[in-house]
Amino acid sequence: STSFLHVPGASEEVAPPVQQCFMVPKKEINVVSDMAKWKRSQAYADYMGFILTLNEGVKGKKLTCEYKVSEPIEKLVALLNTLDRWIDETPPVDQPSRFGNKAFRTWYAKLDQEAEKLVSAVIPKHLADAAPEVAVYLKESVGNSTRIDYGTGHEAAFAAFLCCLCKIGVLRVDDQMAIVFKVFNRYLEVMRKLQKTYRMEPAGSQGVWGLDDFQFLPFIWGSSQLIDHPSLEPRHFVDEKVVNENHKDFMFLECILFITEMKTGPFAEHSNQLWNISAVPSWSKVNQGLIRMYKAECLEKFPVIQHFKFGSLLPIQPVTS
Repeated sequence: STSFLHVPGASEEVAPPVQQCFMVPKKEINVVSDMAKWKRSQAYADYMGFILTLNEGVKGKKLTCEYKVSEPIEKLVALLNTLDRWIDETPPVDQPSRFGNKAFRTWYAKLDQEAEKLVSAVIPKHLADAAPEVAVYLKESVGNSTRIDYGTGHEAAFAAFLCCLCKIGVLRVDDQMAIVFKVFNRYLEVMRKLQKTYRMEPAGSQGVWGLDDFQFLPFIWGSSQLIDHPSLEPRHFVDEKVVNENHKDFMFLECILFITEMKTGPFAEHSNQLWNISAVPSWSKVNQGLIRMYKAECLEKFPVIQHFKFGSLLPIQPVTS
């Protein structure tokens, strides 16, 4: 089977012959029974295919290894750097409640206003019509401005944003490692800064029973990075020394480091699910288990998926291939 990222003819630097009809994505999952539509959709198949393609692409690779960095990748990093700079320009405000700083709404309003322009800077001129569609996923990926919360549904919107850029041929097969290590990793840094700066609430968090308050994908891809590692086993990630020495190479350990910075008390208490995972004998078992858990706990949960939007690139229509 060809990799999801391999768009036929994508290697030739030519404008696509058929002009696709782009559309502004909209909500389609309104009641619990609509979930069946989602699981059968082309969007679900493409989204999951994208996640799994990247999972294979980073297997056994360190964040610090050599990989190709294309111009669109550089432009995406620049986009994320802009979002980061806006955080510095929008300091939290004094307010009575500890959580959900209202300055986030000011920061978000700027993104809301500029998103299309930001996306247009990443995509070539002949695909300019795709900007309004793709920009929706970018706007959805940073948290909710009413509730000032962030969760795995927002993270999924960012993966969908990248998936759309692949579907229009802006990102290619040989961008796989850079998509995860450069773009997604930078996205995580910006999200952690948002979460800290504006004290964002975890959206739909299952508390101690969830994997993590905010993210899921870096645990999947991060566990794939560690498959067949000569010395690091799952039991080692609860060891502070191991984390401190290796976090710059592995996304999974970066996540653990962030949790321990944000939470106090014994790891087994504040992150029970991860504690249980540390008892799994191999990273490939961890990776497989996390993929199953991601489908069950995120992609098949109505409260998460009801917010997902569908357009021409990620259609609600049943799978065709």
